[in-house]
Amino acid sequence: MIRPVLIVSTGTLASRLLGFARDSLVAALLGAGPVADAFLVAFQGINVMRRALTEGSLNAALVPAWLRIRHHDGAVAAAVFAGRVLGSVSLAMIVAAVVIGLAMPLVITALAPGFAGGANLTLAVDTARLMLPYLAFAGPVAVMTGLLNARHRFVITAFSPILFNLALIGIMLALLKWRQDAAHAAMIIAATVGAAGLLQLAVLTVRTGGERLAVPLRISFDAGMRGFFLQGMAGMVANSGPQLLVMAGAIVASSSPSAVSWLYFANRLIELPLGIVGTAMGAVLVPELARAIAAGDRAAMTHAESRGLELAVGLALPAALGLILLREPIVRALFEHGAFSAADTAATAQALALLALGLPAHVLVKALAPAFFARGDTATPLLAALKGFAVAIILSIVLGRIWGIAGIAAGLACGAWSNAFTLIRRGAATFGFSLDAAARRRLPRIVLAAFSMGGLIWLGAAFVLQPVVHGLAETATLGVLIAGGVVTYGLLLALFGVISRADAAPLFRR
Repeated sequence: MIRPVLIVSTGTLASRLLGFARDSLVAALLGAGPVADAFLVAFQGINVMRRALTEGSLNAALVPAWLRIRHHDGAVAAAVFAGRVLGSVSLAMIVAAVVIGLAMPLVITALAPGFAGGANLTLAVDTARLMLPYLAFAGPVAVMTGLLNARHRFVITAFSPILFNLALIGIMLALLKWRQDAAHAAMIIAATVGAAGLLQLAVLTVRTGGERLAVPLRISFDAGMRGFFLQGMAGMVANSGPQLLVMAGAIVASSSPSAVSWLYFANRLIELPLGIVGTAMGAVLVPELARAIAAGDRAAMTHAESRGLELAVGLALPAALGLILLREPIVRALFEHGAFSAADTAATAQALALLALGLPAHVLVKALAPAFFARGDTATPLLAALKGFAVAIILSIVLGRIWGIAGIAAGLACGAWSNAFTLIRRGAATFGFSLDAAARRRLPRIVLAAFSMGGLIWLGAAFVLQPVVHGLAETATLGVLIAGGVVTYGLLLALFGVISRADAAPLFRR
């Protein structure tokens, strides 16, 4: 299971790094003012739907159902089922895009009530409508991705999202050269989002043209398909917990100038480690658990759950510590260009430190939810995500009145932990989580290695970063600190007996 996780994680890492380049260009073009707030509210709404569909969430319903049909009825029946899903999802997404487009003023008002009656509302509505074509293309992309993951075809699905960021980066580099007005630039970027969806679908179609993944293509909304849609929508909402919390923050922050932008850019840094682990968990862990449950193989279930939790904790905890300790130089290096000011850096870094406290909770959810999805239970993760959303809204309103942007970020972190604790309690009560002896031995050592690395980074930042003048020298020093932290963490894991050369070599041999 580790090799597919590494493939998906590598693709996600490449996509996230390009996403940083994309967001750095957004910050340079739009800054953190009214235009940026309006654009980012629209982009977040589309991005939540995009990621809910295309980054493994549909696997929660599609993959177990497809594997079950193939196991009992054969490959032909599985292809027929996939054809019905592909045709029905494609039509449903086209209809959804049209309906949402017509109701967009109401949608944006719900997402950002602070925009009501202002110019920001009009700009947000216009940009969101230009982005909507992506939603229609994301439906068939999601189905094809899920089917390829179920067949252990991870490379093309892991790297196809890169096209989305490459398209946006290309157009924004051109806009920087042409020095477009911020509002005009926002409209052009929004139109590019819609076109990027068509590019991603075209590449997947060409690369899988010779495979009979879903034939014949049909549209059906019978009782069985309606049940699948209900389960799929529940899984998509449940798997979109982090994005729902960001939307909760935007709802509360929309009445404060620039606060939406600060939260967005801070959250983008949280999404790097979260995306690497979370997308891999959704794409790899759900199929592994579904096969083990279908075969009644308790040992395989325990192995999958144990390795998933080790990977989640092993990547999320050091990432959270690094983001907290190096928050301001990281934000300055990535975003403080063009219209993004030093004051914006300070506010974004403050939000980042508190959002990072919720990162381990988000990753725990990504590691725990597949145990429910693989058993056909999407209701429990859905209710946990909605409960976390409610907690985040309430605490963000209360704490935001006291501490501003820091209070809103703290409320979002509390919402993440509410989601995680709900899944832990429900899982323990219904089927029990199983950890093998290796996981029980390794997990405490992983935690010790992460905090040891954090202590060394703190010392290095205190003695090296402070005297360095801002600019390229600081960025280079920051890069050395981060690289040193990664190497140190790997050495500590080896020293504590968590990993060994014998374990790692087969993963990279091919």
